[in-house]
Amino acid sequence: MIRVILFLLTNLSVMFMFGTVLFLTGMESNSIRALMILSSIVGFSGSITSLLLSKWSTLRSVNGKIISHPRNKTEAWILDVIRYQASQLGIKTPEVAIYKSNSVNAFASGYSQNSSLIALSTGLIESMNKENLQAVISHEFSHIMNGDMVTLALIQGIINTFVFFVSNFTSRMVMQMLYKNRQSNYVRSYGFLINYVVSMILQAVFGMLASLIVMSFSRYREFRADADAAKRIGWNKMISLLVKFKQLTEPQPSEDIKTYCIRGQSKSFYNLFASHPPVQDRIDALHKKLYI
Repeated sequence: MIRVILFLLTNLSVMFMFGTVLFLTGMESNSIRALMILSSIVGFSGSITSLLLSKWSTLRSVNGKIISHPRNKTEAWILDVIRYQASQLGIKTPEVAIYKSNSVNAFASGYSQNSSLIALSTGLIESMNKENLQAVISHEFSHIMNGDMVTLALIQGIINTFVFFVSNFTSRMVMQMLYKNRQSNYVRSYGFLINYVVSMILQAVFGMLASLIVMSFSRYREFRADADAAKRIGWNKMISLLVKFKQLTEPQPSEDIKTYCIRGQSKSFYNLFASHPPVQDRIDALHKKLYI
């Protein structure tokens, strides 16, 4: 969740900054072809920047510390497991970070297999046994081996290009309609600013809708990472991890208050914007050995 949210925020920030600079300097393209080229540059600049900064931004967000020299037996064991799994996969050992948090969480980041990071929360380490932690680490290695951050950047770049192009093209059509009203001195005086505001609003709206595609891919890659990890460490071990994770992160209300819980169909709508699928869906997919 952390890496995806930060990726999107960094990406949108770069896009908006780039778009603002283009507006302020007057570097707008009047032809459709030029606008498409410009949209591609703006779109991929945001996603590539997000990818290159992914390790730094995620570590900074959780105040994580790179563990180069273990401070205790647990950290030494974690480093040994990560080194071993990296050697089995034939890649450079990722940097390892541990951050203080009660949340049960872990993430992998980085722009390539040989420049990656695996971070674990203290809440995860304290609540999981060694077998569970091995499964978590294997799951994160699956993200690294599958190049999920790179694929996410490419998808986001394409979406950015589409969003920037459609937003600017639509804002220009709106301005052309407004300029037809030649009696509007306000439009003639503040047309540049109006065009900028309309374009930014459209980018925000279209960007939010387009994020559904990014989140859909993010959920798919979780299923795939589960399956890949299960093939390496065993299906039962991966299922056991997810069952434990579900118990820790999705506490169930007691039977006598379930009737009063506000749950239902709205949850399925919320899931459209979630970066991770429901844990039970992941467990079911492993039982059925899907995504292999």
